[in-house]
Amino acid sequence: MIFLFAFVLVLLSVVLARGDLRKLGALRFRWIGLLLAALAIQVLVISILHLSHALDVTFHIASYVLVSGFLVANWRIAGMPILALGAMLNFLAISANGGVMPANPHALRRAGFDRQYAHFENSQALKHPKLPWIGDEFAIPKSWPVRNVFSVGDVLIIVGAAIGIHQVCETRLTRAGRGPAGGAPQGCPPE
Repeated sequence: MIFLFAFVLVLLSVVLARGDLRKLGALRFRWIGLLLAALAIQVLVISILHLSHALDVTFHIASYVLVSGFLVANWRIAGMPILALGAMLNFLAISANGGVMPANPHALRRAGFDRQYAHFENSQALKHPKLPWIGDEFAIPKSWPVRNVFSVGDVLIIVGAAIGIHQVCETRLTRAGRGPAGGAPQGCPPE
């Protein structure tokens, strides 16, 4: 939910910075199927299926491997290296903690998540987390409509996506350093 909300804010910022959202339609990603498969796996494992813990963890980590392939294939798109760094930090935290993103218990409480976990969760408080500083350390308070916990990796993912979207949409924030407006979007050329 936090990524969807951030995406809406980024699109709004493009409009406010006088960018052309229609240019997003011309952006071509390579290997988009990897990203879609990874998202489907995460939705299924985290929200729907609840298989055995070992299978949930295996599929969760496998989804990050798929995302990695997508990121490598689209490395030249503006913002992608920053987005990839965020994804890598999240993957490191999750891998180091047995397939679960370690969450700060205080951040979880601040976001209103004071429950026990009956099944696999992608983010939870752990007794002895490894690499906790790159886990879900921050919170959007429970009084906000999109309450959640998030990591520095999540922030980098959003910043990388924002840079890429602003670049493609040629907003005032990016146009000044590139000369006159116009030209093709900065995505990867079709294969």
